Amino acid sequence: MKNFSTVGTRLAFTTLLAAASAASAAPLTCEFRPDAPDSHTVVKGDTLWDISGTFLQKPWCWPTVWGMNREEIANPHWIYPGQIIWFDRAAGRLRLGNRIEADGGVAAVPGDRLQPRIRTEGLGKDAVPSIPPGVIEPFLTQPLIIEDDELKSAPRIMATQEGRVFLGKGDKAYVRGDLKGNSAFQVFRPGTPLKDPVTRQVIGYEAFYLGTLKLQTEAKPGADVHTFTVSTANQEMGKGDQLRAVPPTPLQNYAPHPPGQPVVARVVAVYGGVTHAGQNQIVSINRGKLDGLDIGAVLQLYHAGRTVSDSTAKTGWFGREQQVRLPDEEVGSLFIFRTFKHISYGLIMQVTAPVEVGDVAKSPE
Repeated sequence: MKNFSTVGTRLAFTTLLAAASAASAAPLTCEFRPDAPDSHTVVKGDTLWDISGTFLQKPWCWPTVWGMNREEIANPHWIYPGQIIWFDRAAGRLRLGNRIEADGGVAAVPGDRLQPRIRTEGLGKDAVPSIPPGVIEPFLTQPLIIEDDELKSAPRIMATQEGRVFLGKGDKAYVRGDLKGNSAFQVFRPGTPLKDPVTRQVIGYEAFYLGTLKLQTEAKPGADVHTFTVSTANQEMGKGDQLRAVPPTPLQNYAPHPPGQPVVARVVAVYGGVTHAGQNQIVSINRGKLDGLDIGAVLQLYHAGRTVSDSTAKTGWFGREQQVRLPDEEVGSLFIFRTFKHISYGLIMQVTAPVEVGDVAKSPE
């Protein structure tokens, strides 16, 4: 491996913003690691985050060094085990090549200008994920957050088969409410209200996931009771529990990238009801789709600066101490993997101190 220094190597680029805000966006700077290798051969088990961290000081800079656009960021099928990531030091870019075969049939040299692109065979079966998928898979399709408008309009179980208190797999459930053309539903029970740490207003409810129902017979004209069958029962479900249509399977492999617009959020809750979170734990924040967050967006986490008295600077007749707010202290990074209207869930990727409710999460600087 060549021993070139990359100290001071920087890439300034216009953040990948929506067209309406691109002109006013401040340039974002990425920096390569001083010990970045000349190349990396992708192996099974790699993640985009890990590979990024091999070359870059901040892993969320990955799309920057590829010059990727919004469509390419959202494409989950573009890098596979066996391919080689080359560090083109002169251009300050990473390039994608193929493994050099034993017979020399496929050349892969740093000058190759291959770019990430979709594979037509296998369509993502072996594609490298953005982050370790096993950590977040249980949270991708289950209803984690129920927002107020959903709570009011959600269909509900109004009666059970033979008046049973709880339903199990194969039992019938009678449901009232507008199904909106859907036939497969998740059953949930509203849980703890989530309050915005700043406004103290309730912005959603954590949902207890109970199982799934499948439509057996839709209500006939003039009636409003639908007959369902319990497909799965993770927990006891019964009269009064509510329904939500099963969402489509989300794309799980968005490349890490800065938000499309400046975001300043606060940590609302740590999943599981604990007060502090560390690496690979999940937190919710008080910003969502309507605030410009999408899957794969990366935020920096900060402990909010405390307000303290400055005993070295006193004012007034009675020598009152000035109140000064200390700077926010960066403690880690957050990868957004699930978004709702006003709330998002993120996985803590790196952390130097425990994250707690009220901490700040904002766009990378």
